[in-house]
Amino acid sequence: MFTIPGPGKYVREVELLNEIGAYIQGFGNSALMIGGKTALSKVQSVITASLEKQGIENKGFTWYGGECSWAKVEELRAIVQEKKPEVLVAVGGGKAIDTVKAVAFAENLPLVAVPTIAATCAPATPIAIMYDDEGTFIEISHRSKAPNVVLVDTKIIREAPYRFLVAGIGDTLAKWFESSVSVKKSQPTALNQSAVRLAEGLYQMLLEKGPSAIETIKQGKVDAAVNDVIDSIILISGSVSGYGGDDCRTAAAHAIYSGLTIFPEVHDTYHGEIVAFGILSQLVLEGKSEEEIRELISFYQKVELPYTLEDMAITELSAEEWERLGTVTVDIEDMDNMPFAVTPEMVVQAIQGADAIGKKVKQR
Repeated sequence: MFTIPGPGKYVREVELLNEIGAYIQGFGNSALMIGGKTALSKVQSVITASLEKQGIENKGFTWYGGECSWAKVEELRAIVQEKKPEVLVAVGGGKAIDTVKAVAFAENLPLVAVPTIAATCAPATPIAIMYDDEGTFIEISHRSKAPNVVLVDTKIIREAPYRFLVAGIGDTLAKWFESSVSVKKSQPTALNQSAVRLAEGLYQMLLEKGPSAIETIKQGKVDAAVNDVIDSIILISGSVSGYGGDDCRTAAAHAIYSGLTIFPEVHDTYHGEIVAFGILSQLVLEGKSEEEIRELISFYQKVELPYTLEDMAITELSAEEWERLGTVTVDIEDMDNMPFAVTPEMVVQAIQGADAIGKKVKQR
């Protein structure tokens, strides 16, 4: 039996980045920072000062390339081989961090993750979600390194647009809905059963604290509810994947997310927001009652998650586009985790069904 339950260490504090040099020092004497353009601009001065304070050589700040693709990974590997840092620091959101996780794996280097938004569990998992250069999903890769340390500076998270936290809630909700069905295909073990119970606890906690956390973060503040939601999105959600492994990772909600990424219109909608709509579609696919789906939508309304296709800028699809969406979605490996066979026609009916329920809610 083999599992990578998560990062080596997780730290969350206000203005934590002032001390990043001390954490990097435990792994090497030089560091290269790779991440998103906005993310790097937010943290460059404070990281630079902390590296200088600890006497760590600063190998520079490099943009990750804008997409988590194998082409970008290879470009970054060439930069790493030229600069020869002893430690890599991944800065930004899920795609930036996943890209650097793949680079760190390939180059066998220690990795410090600095999420600047709480939108996914990427900083706390050993996998990378890979896309092509245009942003269409291609695979879940295990050629990825779990960070040695995750440093969450709540000052940085607080200053980010609140919509990122909303997306994080959507992505984390999926842990319960997907793990509870995907685990049915596996032999029960202490690990996968614990993962499912953890996912259910996450779901209940988000229902309780999510709306309050969003209202607080909108005001530019951080309280206990915000901290709990941040930890749930980044660390605890990642631990569900870590403990459950392939038994409890993803199912129809993420497959539908990946299918919807074939449409350029949704590329301005965040990962967790699309996944949230995928959850509604999965519930239709499972034959859940409209009442149950409406109950979840009522929570979506409180935290501003999308629940119709129009919410994600998809206003009309041709028959050919619907057919392509169904075909692409069933070919996504996440769909294989459903405990029953799924056809393209079933996917189309589920998405249309979820959208119809959402539209009815809007018309009330």
